[in-house]
Amino acid sequence: MQYVKLGKTGLDVSRICLGMMSYGDPTVLKWCLDLDASRPIVKKALDLGINFYDTANVYSQGRSEEITGELLKDYRDDVVIATKVFFPVKGYATDPKPNKSGLSRYHITRAIKDSLERLEMEYVDLYQIHRLDPHTPMEEILRSLNLLIENGSVLHLGASSMFAWQFAKSLWMAERYGLEPFQTMQNHYNLCYREEEREMLPLCKDQGIGVIPWSPLARGFLSGKYTRDGKADYIRARTDKYMKPRYFKPEDFDVVERVVEIAQEKDVVPAQIALAWLFSKDYVTSPIIGATKIEHVEQAVEALEITLFDDDIKRLEEPYKPHPILGHS
Repeated sequence: MQYVKLGKTGLDVSRICLGMMSYGDPTVLKWCLDLDASRPIVKKALDLGINFYDTANVYSQGRSEEITGELLKDYRDDVVIATKVFFPVKGYATDPKPNKSGLSRYHITRAIKDSLERLEMEYVDLYQIHRLDPHTPMEEILRSLNLLIENGSVLHLGASSMFAWQFAKSLWMAERYGLEPFQTMQNHYNLCYREEEREMLPLCKDQGIGVIPWSPLARGFLSGKYTRDGKADYIRARTDKYMKPRYFKPEDFDVVERVVEIAQEKDVVPAQIALAWLFSKDYVTSPIIGATKIEHVEQAVEALEITLFDDDIKRLEEPYKPHPILGHS
């Protein structure tokens, strides 16, 4: 396993982060694995040296955090745990009530307490805003998060999908007021969605921000198992409401077909090529992979050893067409 500093923090994290959204309550997300089915996959990740694990309070309405805590409690001194706040959890997701979502101080204060209880941990290493709250002033958001640093509930702060100007504003305000800045950006980035290359990624590189992309395999689309004829029938595609609206366009199939072509040339699976492309970018810290089989974890680790030459990268990037902004809400 390879390790790298997480942004400008002193934390050493594996080049692969295991996304824990795949482990939760199958009655909430049909493609999720329950505790017993998740256990061997997380154990394999630990055995292979993956020390970075990302969850969120909203995943399976809190059940993902519970499973994360259960499976990693015996390894707490060896792992880096990240979770997130923004969306409503438990019954509030279907029965909205005031102050049960967003990034107000009221909600953040309660959300971290609930997350720590589910995780059964005293603190989290990285606490991220899952989205930016347009209804709460940036200064309130930053000061509320800073309180969590001061009381020891959180060690570092991270942000997720937003526009680059919004992220730049947050960094400027943190410096102006002497507050803890966001150290990481968890953004939507993969071979089928590269709009972040315009402004966000150059900003992160310039400011030394750790980049931990979500959906590095485009929710499995870049695995190559989906084809233009639509014959492939998988539970994720049938039940994931975000998958087909975000991908499955003709230009997306152009990209995935090129991935498959290069994978065949190198005698590896397409997902490994998609990950190797991310690993080739010096501004990417740790892609957050989802794994529902042990071989998914093994293949991701093997992808660290795949060398893509300049011509390979050029061929992979050539079919891309600009996309509308996806994933900010």
